[in-house]
Amino acid sequence: MAESGVPPAPGAFRPVGHAVALLRDPLAFLSSLADAGEDLVKIRIGPGTAVVVCDPDLADRVLRDDHTFDKGGPLFDTAREVVGDNVITCPHSMHRRQRRLIQPTFGHSRLGNYGRAMTAEADAMTAAWRDGQVVDMSAETSRLATQTLMATMFSGALAPHVRDRALDDVTVVVDGLYRRMLMPPLLNRVPTPGNRRYGRAHASLRELMATIVAQRRIDGTDRGDLVSAMLAARIPDGTTTTAGMTDSQICDQLTAFFIAGSETTASALTWALHLLVTHPDIEERLHQETERVLHGAPARCRDLPDLPLTGHIIAEALRLYPPGWLFTRTVTADTRLGGHDLPAGTSLIYSPYLLHRRNDLYEHPDRFDPDRWDLPQPPRRHRAFMAFGAGPRRCAGEAFAVTELSLALATIAGRWRIRHRVGKEVRPAVAMALRLRELRIRVRSAGRGGARAAAGDHR
Repeated sequence: MAESGVPPAPGAFRPVGHAVALLRDPLAFLSSLADAGEDLVKIRIGPGTAVVVCDPDLADRVLRDDHTFDKGGPLFDTAREVVGDNVITCPHSMHRRQRRLIQPTFGHSRLGNYGRAMTAEADAMTAAWRDGQVVDMSAETSRLATQTLMATMFSGALAPHVRDRALDDVTVVVDGLYRRMLMPPLLNRVPTPGNRRYGRAHASLRELMATIVAQRRIDGTDRGDLVSAMLAARIPDGTTTTAGMTDSQICDQLTAFFIAGSETTASALTWALHLLVTHPDIEERLHQETERVLHGAPARCRDLPDLPLTGHIIAEALRLYPPGWLFTRTVTADTRLGGHDLPAGTSLIYSPYLLHRRNDLYEHPDRFDPDRWDLPQPPRRHRAFMAFGAGPRRCAGEAFAVTELSLALATIAGRWRIRHRVGKEVRPAVAMALRLRELRIRVRSAGRGGARAAAGDHR
């Protein structure tokens, strides 16, 4: 079957195609595809082509039929270099078994332990700030996300130099993944400084995970963390016994969770803070909510039902600036999509950023409006809200991520006013996660609650 009639996007340059646009200003490029009004658009990346899915119904079909539209394409082929075939990147043929093994790791019974660690880390970060201090929120949220993941994954903090090295390695890998996806494979093998730095960071992360897993396998104690859950995971293997994961498979899962969890959580929280700085009326409402519920104490899981605006702000930040803003799939068998024939081997691209800003799906889609989520049937349930994917490959850690983001934002807002940005105009950074290059905010004590926090009143 030949690819049938998918219109090409304008602006391709030989020999790189649209790679220049995807590197220089990918968000503007994606917006231009949506504005063209086509359901499917063909783009060129180097010598290859990909079809961008611009229609939410078609994107929903792609995500729900993961047999025909399997994990693959430039993004996941590149990601497998780093994290192997884990539950996020593996093909359909491997996914159901991995999902059954991984799902208990994020079950309700363990979320309480994770939540306590999340609260402790947000408490420590916000208690260290001082009235009038200019805080680099991009750096602080990255450290918070890394510390929280380490506490929930490994039930304890690693040495500061190990933590900082891991954070640096994650940044290098995430930046490198996007560039490598757009470059010809031959160029990715050239020993340039960037490629060597990427290789060192990848090897360092794998070594860290392998060391931790080996130590914990010998120790054998269930510490209520992610590593313990993975070591204990078992499913029937078709005989009278059960099968779990090898150390190498656990390392793949942990490396993927560490990269995805630290980078995406930090990005989402930073965007939420940026949106609050630019919308002081909503920041004031959030402060009133957290003061009424928390009284300056760090937010805990049991507080979240009483913090609806906090949850709505997180959802709206994820809609406007989804950390996972671009994904790929590969067609495994000749099929039709949106009236077009797609042969097996076709690479597909879908973008939550593009879909979340369609004006036929969201009223005033570029406006920051947390109240759009305060409805009996909020847009989170809409087919176009894809911050965590959809279908059988929907993110297993969704509840984990939303809990962490909500606890962190509520703790920050309950202690500090975040109305004054300092320094440069904010700009998105081009990487696999949609993040801010820099966000510097002058924090002011939230008053009575802030004073209690400084005095250590944690209820």
